[in-house]
Amino acid sequence: MEKLPIKKVVEGLLKLQDSGDSATLLGIGPMSPNLLQASFEIARDYDFPLMFIASRNQVDADALGGGYVNGWDQKRFNEDIRKVANEVGFDGLYYLCRDHGGPWQRDNERNAHLPEEEAMKLARQSYLADIENGFDLLMIDPTKDPFEIGKVIPLDVVLSRTVDLIAYCEEERKKRGLPEIGYEVGTEETNGGLTSTEKYHEFIEKLEKELTAKGLPMPTFIVGQTGTLTRKTEQVGTYNFHNAYDLAQMAKQYGVGLKEHNADYLDDVTLLEHIPANVTASNVAPQYGTEETRAYLKLCDVEKILKEEGLLDETSDLRNTLLVKAIKTERWRKWMMGEQRNLQVEDILKDEALSLEILDISGHYAFNDEDVKKELQKLYANLAKFHIDGQRFVVDHIKRPLQQYAECYNLKGVTSRIRKAIEK
Repeated sequence: MEKLPIKKVVEGLLKLQDSGDSATLLGIGPMSPNLLQASFEIARDYDFPLMFIASRNQVDADALGGGYVNGWDQKRFNEDIRKVANEVGFDGLYYLCRDHGGPWQRDNERNAHLPEEEAMKLARQSYLADIENGFDLLMIDPTKDPFEIGKVIPLDVVLSRTVDLIAYCEEERKKRGLPEIGYEVGTEETNGGLTSTEKYHEFIEKLEKELTAKGLPMPTFIVGQTGTLTRKTEQVGTYNFHNAYDLAQMAKQYGVGLKEHNADYLDDVTLLEHIPANVTASNVAPQYGTEETRAYLKLCDVEKILKEEGLLDETSDLRNTLLVKAIKTERWRKWMMGEQRNLQVEDILKDEALSLEILDISGHYAFNDEDVKKELQKLYANLAKFHIDGQRFVVDHIKRPLQQYAECYNLKGVTSRIRKAIEK
């Protein structure tokens, strides 16, 4: 099947909005190979395009520290995605997307308070690896500035850095004779508030002027805050339909789609609102990691019962290994609220209830740990003796929320609908 540039897909969706047959694309945080398999299986059966949105902490060049997800750099990420697509017989559209690319977007860079020049240099290095390894969409996000903590970065600074990075990426892409790629931009960090329509319009207007003057393309998506906010394993934001609708209409005037972040754990009513609100795409990431962790723990429960019934001599130690490793990553801090962000690892490990809560939040950060992988294989082997396919159960468990979003976002058959809309 001919691959459409992601910008064309969005153009098709914007046309479908006029005919009342639109959809909201799903940006999926690629937490594991199991999630890739689940995503490709459901997209194959439902006929919709996939967007895999990788942050720099998740997937990045080895020279910059690599990624915590499956040890992927951009090249291995691309190769593994293609491999899984082939294995499940997916011949539809899928896109490799950089989520929150830009300066200070790796935790270590921000914590080190790198000077702007150094942070921008590393951001370019990361983008270049993206471009050379087939990424289709690059999010240009210069809003995470360690010197402006708690402050909204001035719009002119965001614009200047955004245009500078798009110009760099376009120059490097053209040098290599590579196909068109899309860009995603935003005005500020998504934090559960709302983007004002005035600020959004000012940003788009000024951005268009700057990009046009330099002969650069308009972005494919502009991020706007619709009220969503993920904390722990809950949606703690308040969705605002009116704001989402207004932002979407404004973006559409410039041929751009509204992109929403932090759309994890939304209920069916809120998900269904996305279609009349004309939200073009929304990102979901930690929810799928949590679903996979929960699947593993359910399998551990089965294993424990088999042992108690005298059918199994020895269980795996997956539950405890994953718990300790996940807590020790300390990556859960970003999902906690208030003083819980500052909890000490030693104190958490002494509190069983809190340990289990943090495991639920952050088990996926330790999926690639060698000890965890070893215990997982032992778990699978134990269950296989009793005709339980553990890996199949895990994939199907992850597919449950994927199916919920695909159905509510009207994604069934949307690839075919987009192609027809473009041809008209």
